Amino acid sequence: MFRLLFFSPRIAPNTGNAIRTAAATGAELHLVEPLGFDLSEPKLRRAGLDYHDLASVTVHASLQAAWESLAPARVFAFTAHAPTSFADVDYRAGDVLMFGPEPDGLDAATLADAHISRRVRIPMLAGRRSLNLSNAAAIAVYEAWRQHGYAGAG
Repeated sequence: MFRLLFFSPRIAPNTGNAIRTAAATGAELHLVEPLGFDLSEPKLRRAGLDYHDLASVTVHASLQAAWESLAPARVFAFTAHAPTSFADVDYRAGDVLMFGPEPDGLDAATLADAHISRRVRIPMLAGRRSLNLSNAAAIAVYEAWRQHGYAGAG
């Protein structure tokens, strides 16, 4: 229903956790190379446990390849520097929820990409830099899914 896009993730356990989130929610997980780890890395497999077979995971060789695969979806780029809260968006099936690499997030050039429909943020207390990548992705996909009545949930 929704698509998580991790641009150049670097920490294997975060991606493993995102695989679990994708499996639990029916979201697709899209990974854009270069990755900071090997997909067969034990930490990734341990974090994803037995959910690898239940999740839709696609690896793209570049951001351009991801855009070609995901178009014409709306893309919401998550950044701590956006004025709009992610909760103020009316999500549609097929929307892409995009996150940048740990620990810095999406850079200015990527945030300026014409494929990005809107920049959004997850509110935090003042003075906090960021959330863990897999936690932020879970917060985002669950909000989008909540808006759709948790379609398909048992």
